[in-house]
Amino acid sequence: MHSKDLRAAGETEQRLYVLDAWRETALYSDRERAALAWAEAVTKITGGQVSDDVYEEAIRRFSEQEMIDLTLAVTTINTYNRINIAFAVQGGSYQVGQHSG
Repeated sequence: MHSKDLRAAGETEQRLYVLDAWRETALYSDRERAALAWAEAVTKITGGQVSDDVYEEAIRRFSEQEMIDLTLAVTTINTYNRINIAFAVQGGSYQVGQHSG
């Protein structure tokens, strides 16, 4: 879903293809890296909390309101993912703009 929307918004194929390797490529800005690290840390909570390093980098790059917005976006998408898993929703059928109001 999100890759389809990103393509429609003009995101490059190269950045989409290497997203899983965002730490190993120069294709993402420091701000984007901070957002990706924050998203991973908020999603993968096996350690109990976001590390101080990830938190410090995020607050260097984002205002308080942006941190709130980013955290809400990450947790909302995590909730959607869990709902889709619970109801065995098959991926791939989304069409760009399908959920726009």
